[in-house]
Amino acid sequence: MEILTAAEILAAIGHETRLAIFRLLVETGPDGLYASAIGERLGIAPATLSFHLSHLSRVGLIDGQRESRFIRYAANFSTMDGLLAFLTSNCCQGESCLPSRDGTDQGSERCCQAHKES
Repeated sequence: MEILTAAEILAAIGHETRLAIFRLLVETGPDGLYASAIGERLGIAPATLSFHLSHLSRVGLIDGQRESRFIRYAANFSTMDGLLAFLTSNCCQGESCLPSRDGTDQGSERCCQAHKES
């Protein structure tokens, strides 16, 4: 991932509403939610929600799939994983120290002393 791409993604989730939307969609999983359900759960007006969904889509954090008159949004996990990999690429001198996505918590035993002290 290029540094400019990472900066754009981080700027997008740097807004509390967009971060809340993205976290909800990550929690929901690959099936995602319709825009109306996102708005209801987070208490966001439709016009405001549309603006934020568009921004998240533009940077690749979410994908929208049209189903009849509605759009179902889901988190783009490959973009999220790419951002995490970019952010941690130099962590622990290149050694893996993050929890795996399969649920095993390898992150509890960090590979470098700096993480253990923080």
